[in-house]
Amino acid sequence: MADIPVFFLHGLAYAGLLFLLSSGLTLVFGMMNVLNFAHAAFYMLGAYFSYSVLKLTGNLWLAMLICPLLLLLIGALVERFLLRRVHRLGHVHELLLTFGVAYIITELVKLGWGNFPLSVQVQGFLSDKIHIFGIDYPVYRIFIFLCAVAVGLVMGLVIYKTRVGIIVRAAVNDSQMVSALGINVQFVFMSVFAVGAALSGFAGVIAGPLLTTYPGMAAEILIDAFVVIVVGGFGSLGGAVLASFIIGELQSFGVLLIPKLSVALIYMLMAAVLIIKPSGLFGEEQ
Repeated sequence: MADIPVFFLHGLAYAGLLFLLSSGLTLVFGMMNVLNFAHAAFYMLGAYFSYSVLKLTGNLWLAMLICPLLLLLIGALVERFLLRRVHRLGHVHELLLTFGVAYIITELVKLGWGNFPLSVQVQGFLSDKIHIFGIDYPVYRIFIFLCAVAVGLVMGLVIYKTRVGIIVRAAVNDSQMVSALGINVQFVFMSVFAVGAALSGFAGVIAGPLLTTYPGMAAEILIDAFVVIVVGGFGSLGGAVLASFIIGELQSFGVLLIPKLSVALIYMLMAAVLIIKPSGLFGEEQ
């Protein structure tokens, strides 16, 4: 029983990381209806960019600023010159293209940084421990969860309370009408895709000190991120929040209680949700 607070906090930290990654996927996959298998590759690229920035400067805050901006630019270029050309052809072409982009990024990462794991250490107060729930717990894991909360609040405010969010949601629902009102829908979609890539890059920066940075880290977390989107409901930010929390805790306590089934638990959860509510917990029926 003494391990329960530890595993609960571990689950919160992983849930925060999952949400940081799946929040961008919610924008791209849920709102734009783009099947982007390169999303986790952008996350991995953010982790490697962060490693280089930290090696040069030792400043995590600087990495949190620079790396998402680099991924913002890369995401915009991918959408403008690659994805836009195949979007009208359907999900199969998007799948093949983004899978190819992910493969290219993985090979470039191996070429640039090598094929061996890289460890990242945080400095300052983030490397300390805090006394919580009667235990000493790493501050950085709490920091991950707080970052996820901050990102979720900002995204909710922008999407549901600002003119920009209204334009994005309107462009998703009726792009022809929005275009007729004089708004550049293609630029809106490029911006959304770029922001999604930036969010995945930010998740990569956050993941670097928590997990080992290596070429297989994208494939390791990609399935979990897609499960979050499916369970929460396509395009639902609230669904992504709840699904991230459930899956994070399920993964954490699964290792503690039923380790032999811990890997399969999220798939069992997804199957149960799809049987009961195929649109996801907060998804809307189409």
